[in-house]
Amino acid sequence: QVQLVESGGGLVQAGGSLRLSCAASGRTFSAYSLGWFRQAPGKEREFVASITRRGDNTDYADSVKGRFTISRDNAKKTLYLQMDSLNADDTAVYSCAARLLGTMSSNEYQYSYWGQGTQVTVSS
Repeated sequence: QVQLVESGGGLVQAGGSLRLSCAASGRTFSAYSLGWFRQAPGKEREFVASITRRGDNTDYADSVKGRFTISRDNAKKTLYLQMDSLNADDTAVYSCAARLLGTMSSNEYQYSYWGQGTQVTVSS
């Protein structure tokens, strides 16, 4: 089992950057494929990015491709999301998720473990 805790959210102006972190506790962090999802007020949760267990492949939602970068450090048991060129549409609660032994996925229902989320607010 793994516990996930996000950090790094906050208020930023449009065009700015933020780096989210997701720290994991428990063993075998490298056994989990990981993902970032977000939920804006009044909207469904949506996929943002995912990464394989070794970090050698990634996938992004079209809306963030070229602006966001997902990465992981298995030695530090931490997942990251570098967000650049932020705009108001990126305002949401961002959550990290983990999937044991599976491949990376954009489907939230394939992830068993979730963090509590961190708020990102982009002012225009």
